[in-house]
Amino acid sequence: MTHAGNSDQNPLDHQNHVNISEQQFLETYDASDYERPSVTVDMLVFTIRSETQENYRKLAEPELQLLLIRRGGHPYMGQWALPGGFVSIQESLEDAARRELFTETGLDDIYLEQLYTWGDVHRDPRTRVISCSYMALVDSSELQLQAGDDASEADWFRMEQRLLEEKRHIHERGRVTECRVQLILTNGTEELSAVIETKETLEGRVRSSHITVNEVQGIAFDHAKIIYYALERLRAKVEYTDIAFNLMPETFTLTALQKVYETISGKKLLAAAFRRKIADWVIETGEYTGNAGHRPSRLYRLNPERLAP
Repeated sequence: MTHAGNSDQNPLDHQNHVNISEQQFLETYDASDYERPSVTVDMLVFTIRSETQENYRKLAEPELQLLLIRRGGHPYMGQWALPGGFVSIQESLEDAARRELFTETGLDDIYLEQLYTWGDVHRDPRTRVISCSYMALVDSSELQLQAGDDASEADWFRMEQRLLEEKRHIHERGRVTECRVQLILTNGTEELSAVIETKETLEGRVRSSHITVNEVQGIAFDHAKIIYYALERLRAKVEYTDIAFNLMPETFTLTALQKVYETISGKKLLAAAFRRKIADWVIETGEYTGNAGHRPSRLYRLNPERLAP
């Protein structure tokens, strides 16, 4: 039986291993026999924020926003990127993610979920770099940003996706779907953009997908691709998990919760249908909002019985 990692060993190496203990093997093992890539972590920190409206009579609409940092050094100096950095040899991926996030933004003790590992050969001009991305969702009322390390600035960007073109081809054994989408990010003073091309192929029971990024403006590395992927994943997960509750304070109204779901999905929801959908996810607190000039609303919290074990 062939084991992973043994395909490059010759029969003589195998015979030598049989005659020594594992401890002896490890004492003489030379890691420099194999060229090693660098490993980084990148964080996608999402929140829901309501921008101040010029017309004070108009309620501010909540928006899904993403945290970016402006790079203070080469490569891509002056461009915007996801918070992140290199993993130290003696720390785990999640420890590195939390360390870099706190160093570059001041955010700590927040929800993190591993998203995807990115390993295109030329994704970083410095060297061969493999990056593990993490997705985080935070309540905007708890945010206090600060730039640090190799970040000269940290800011929140509104996100928009515009469908430019969609083609679908049905064939005998499946289908091919191709889309061109423009990703736009803005913080009110700067606009970043990229054109994302996706191709999803279904051949029998085998499904494959490919993402290509073109016409990038102001976004460093391959982070436009990572942002697009995370946004699609977030929209999918909000339909069947409690992930959206990480964007809420401890207690909330059902109207506020519905606006968060609508903001993430980009779809308007009927109030009655939404409340039936999340009925088992929330419990009443017995408390009410106290906003002057408005009718008090019931406050709810996440039902702890629905939390994953």
